[in-house]
Amino acid sequence: MLFTLFIVCWFSASMFYVYQLRGDARYQSFSQYLRKSWPIFAPFNCVLYLFTKRKAQGAYIDPAQYKNLHLIQQNYPVILAEAKALFENKAFCQTNEPGSPGYYDVGFRTFFKYGWSKFYLCWYGYQHESAKKSCPQTLAILQQVPEIKGAMFSILPPNSQLTIHSDPLACSLRYHFGLMVPNSPDCFINVDGKAAHWRDGEAFIFDETFPHFVRNDTDKYRLILMCDIERPMYWPGRLFNFFYGFLVRTTVVPNTAEDKVGKASALFAKVSPLLGQGKTMKKTNPRLYKVVKYSLNTTLLVLFYLLLHGIYQVVASVI
Repeated sequence: MLFTLFIVCWFSASMFYVYQLRGDARYQSFSQYLRKSWPIFAPFNCVLYLFTKRKAQGAYIDPAQYKNLHLIQQNYPVILAEAKALFENKAFCQTNEPGSPGYYDVGFRTFFKYGWSKFYLCWYGYQHESAKKSCPQTLAILQQVPEIKGAMFSILPPNSQLTIHSDPLACSLRYHFGLMVPNSPDCFINVDGKAAHWRDGEAFIFDETFPHFVRNDTDKYRLILMCDIERPMYWPGRLFNFFYGFLVRTTVVPNTAEDKVGKASALFAKVSPLLGQGKTMKKTNPRLYKVVKYSLNTTLLVLFYLLLHGIYQVVASVI
């Protein structure tokens, strides 16, 4: 009973903090927060927020805090050349085609409808085989920056947008490096109510778990190097993040069939057809769709609670 009460209070307090107190920007409604912010991860993210160093607690973080990131800027022409070659060979188009190996991306799948696409380079300990062939020099440069945990090239077409959202996991921060961009305030990202725009050869870092959105109101493509980099934390947070990181490692998404597929990504690929049927049901029978949706969400929450309870019992028996 005490464990159940603790879980309920922990989840409720964490969700309230993220929804109502953290930062300056707010979702328009609690419903929008539930749909756009992965609230199930709020309790774990709040542990990481608690132990994040003060210099990294804002929406934007000074890249100068990382001693090796200058290597990326120094090698801008090399990285740009490999990214442009991928773009010209239509590699980005291939990774978001329905049914392709790269299509089943649980973290970024909702962006595909806006024309956004990506080409993974490495992801939390794994280097993509396709990237080794297409971008060997970029990978060699990234290996010299140990703070980088995952990296990809990402592209956003002209006159497009990414609607407001928050990324699910706070185990890292997000690094954006402009490669071939409009260099205009009309192509920008807004993080926690504060806007920034990309420039060729320049970078900025932000906390992707704050609400943010992107607009490209120009007639040019936005091509960037996008990396997950280490979140500066005190040792309790680093210890917690060590175990939290195992979850991220299961989300490896391939570019092509030769690349590894993480367990979570493989599972998502199997259930994706069911999600497609759900979208059809939402249009044809919205009442039944809501019943099925809330039943599944409730079942997942119960299973998640049982998992936490099982972990608690194991730890309690050891102690």
